[in-house]
Amino acid sequence: MTGPFQWFADWLVYGVLGLSADTRFGAALNFFVMDVPKIFFLLVVVIYVMGWLRAFVSPEQVRNYIRGRSKVAARSTAVGLGAVTPFCSCSSVPLFIGFVEAGIPLGVTFSFLIASPMINQVAVVLLAGILGWQVALLYVLAGLTLAFVGGMIMERFKPERWVEEYVWKIHMGQVQMPERDTSLRGRHLYAWGEVTDIVRRIWKWIFIGVGVGAFFYGYIPQHWVENLGDHWLAVPAAVLIGVPMYSNAIGVVPVAEAMLLKGVPLGTTLAFMMSVAALSLPELLILRKVIRWPALIRFVGILAVSFMIVGWLFNALAPWLPVAAAP
Repeated sequence: MTGPFQWFADWLVYGVLGLSADTRFGAALNFFVMDVPKIFFLLVVVIYVMGWLRAFVSPEQVRNYIRGRSKVAARSTAVGLGAVTPFCSCSSVPLFIGFVEAGIPLGVTFSFLIASPMINQVAVVLLAGILGWQVALLYVLAGLTLAFVGGMIMERFKPERWVEEYVWKIHMGQVQMPERDTSLRGRHLYAWGEVTDIVRRIWKWIFIGVGVGAFFYGYIPQHWVENLGDHWLAVPAAVLIGVPMYSNAIGVVPVAEAMLLKGVPLGTTLAFMMSVAALSLPELLILRKVIRWPALIRFVGILAVSFMIVGWLFNALAPWLPVAAAP
């Protein structure tokens, strides 16, 4: 996947512009020019395909599908649906409210809230295309586990007592959903609408993510990364750095690529990715409108500790993991 994009970047940066690969600016610009079209290409293709297949699925249908199932089945369903629905951390919160209004256990809704932004199918394809399917598979497995276990732990705290009162008072009206056009043209229009809508909402985060990744790749000295990478404090530091960096799993992929290229251990990189995707400040601010501080603090604490455990575990197992080298 990187072949034509790398050729274009080399031609433009080193050929047309005459920059040297040995300079920091040349290396950073080459990384940026290569990654931007590559990510947008994968983004458009994957969103269109998933939009075509998902032409019948709405957030309301996701909510109604979970309602009435046993807790284990509901949580498993919530995690699975969260992994395949195209919601970022902020857009997952309104559906979270719908789950609460529908009487679905809050532990199940938290499982969805963790899985939906973290395990984004577009990000998984990008990870596989850029870093190899091994890294993508490890990320998905870790995310699914965290979503399931995190929801179980939240449920132990009985978080329903911390839901804002107005949420319980909202009356669930029966709304007749309009029928969707299932013809080939209808599916095409829906899928292309998904492409334009999602790209319009996240394009700036792709540029920001690639820009950060390019700066990291070109300007951060190798020995800095090598000295920090194996220290156990690198994992909690990566989690803390990731929280204020509002993005999504797609936008953070190029940053993760640059981190791995610089020698940052896999576990530290995964912990950073998860923190950015599932613990963004805007999400927490929106979520605060639904649940009170005791529940929010526990939610953040559970995820932060879980991300650190994942980071330390994968760093310890890295020598034995069949992870493809970053390109």
